[in-house]
Amino acid sequence: MTVSAPDERRVLVVGAGAVGSRLVRQLVSDPEVGPVLLSDRRPGLASQVARAVGDGVEPVAGANGLGTAGMGDMAGMAVVALAVAAGDHRDLAVSALEAGADVVSVADSIDDVRGLLDLDSEAVVRNRRVIVGAGYGPGLTCLLARHAAGWFDEVEEIHVAKSGTGGPDCARQHHRALGGNAIDWRDGVLVDRNGRSGRELVWFPEPVGALDCYRGALADSLLLVPEFPGVRRVTSRISATRRDRLTALLPMMRRPHRDGGPGGVKVEMRGVRGSAREAVVLGAVDNPATAAATVASVAVSRILSGGWDLAGSHGLAATADATPWLAELARRGVKAAVFEGAGSF
Repeated sequence: MTVSAPDERRVLVVGAGAVGSRLVRQLVSDPEVGPVLLSDRRPGLASQVARAVGDGVEPVAGANGLGTAGMGDMAGMAVVALAVAAGDHRDLAVSALEAGADVVSVADSIDDVRGLLDLDSEAVVRNRRVIVGAGYGPGLTCLLARHAAGWFDEVEEIHVAKSGTGGPDCARQHHRALGGNAIDWRDGVLVDRNGRSGRELVWFPEPVGALDCYRGALADSLLLVPEFPGVRRVTSRISATRRDRLTALLPMMRRPHRDGGPGGVKVEMRGVRGSAREAVVLGAVDNPATAAATVASVAVSRILSGGWDLAGSHGLAATADATPWLAELARRGVKAAVFEGAGSF
């Protein structure tokens, strides 16, 4: 397909899976967004999703979004939203930047997040924006951390936990993350820790409740540490059953589910307020794929409306004020809660 004249509100979504299909549905109903195009390695899936959504979205037949072939697909786009499986986000973002587009990525793997953050200088030179980890966790968790920081005069520790998965690609990434080494931030140094270690009983908002969580190959430290100078500790954990831990180093034993149902995120922040050390805990429960798509959709809308004018490559914790983000997410159904004590939010 030949893309017509550039439109300052034109958005290309790359990836028509559980997150991408939901993202398209939200974008076509957003007045800030102009024409929406959808690309997938499986052109039949892109067409299927476009038919299901109806007016407002057009499939890009046969587009991979990679290499020189993908450049034509991205020409004339205002924003390219990446909702593909782990592994391709950096290459796709490079193509998007070369085509003159801003980028919103739901990447949550360490390699993808590192690759996207490494594009900071190029994005600054091009005066483009790359929003990294604009999903459920990271994504909403970064916004919760920024919001929680308002309680403190000095942030000392941030501890993130998440449970649940979205579609098949998310389930595969959950499996890989549990089998990989964790990255903790301790007193100015990134420290590798063994995955599947550090068992901790984490209370998520109901109906998820209390779950055992463990260290894993999660990218939260890479996104949070740059945005909170002076923070001493940043950790992240992921929920897992005994079977998950035993099989984490093996290929997945069964086909991933189509949708993992409800999942939770939790952010605990500790720091100094006045003369006292205090802690605040925020959390949320939602369908992970739906919540990730909602966060990504709001990110796209904020770029198009001028609400995110920070050139370079950053996570969502880079926003100066998370309140407008959280208010818009709540309006769209993704609501956060404050921990009240006694195991309840």
